[in-house]
Amino acid sequence: MGNAKSSAISKEILEDLKLNTKFTENELCQWYENFQKQCPTGRISPEEFETIYARFFPDSEAKTYAQHVFRSFDTNEDGTLDFKEYIIALHMTSSGKTTRKLEWAFSLFDVDKNGYITKTEVEVICQAIFKLIPKEDLPKLPADENTPEKRANKLWGYFEKPDNDRLAEGEFIKGVTENENAMRLIHYEPIKN
Repeated sequence: MGNAKSSAISKEILEDLKLNTKFTENELCQWYENFQKQCPTGRISPEEFETIYARFFPDSEAKTYAQHVFRSFDTNEDGTLDFKEYIIALHMTSSGKTTRKLEWAFSLFDVDKNGYITKTEVEVICQAIFKLIPKEDLPKLPADENTPEKRANKLWGYFEKPDNDRLAEGEFIKGVTENENAMRLIHYEPIKN
């Protein structure tokens, strides 16, 4: 059995991910096999993550957003994602329980990782979200959110803070939870035709 460790996922990671994501043991083992093939080092670089992420958004420019997603999931800040960080990233961006998802959204918007969100940071993420929107969908956006600036202004408005103030995580989660529109504005969802 010499090198079983590299080919099989560890029990503790498996249990942890089964608990914290919607994926089944089978799915996780499948993901892990693919992960091993794609990333023999067991680590995903930002570039590799961008490539994987881009496949989810074939019609748009996902690179900037992917960089922010990567930053928010690189919890130990070593510049790579390990398997666990990667699965949590996929899970959070695809489904995820609302509170967990909002905690993640907070870390996505907290660009400088100082524990607070400023309006400038909201603008940065809104710019990245805009690049995910296919060009032909831009004309369909409401007039008060059809540019990154307008989207950021509208979103910031829900928090009832002056432009130069900042948001703590609890305030962010409360503001988004209480406003369905804010919930919609913090991430990109393809427009349903």
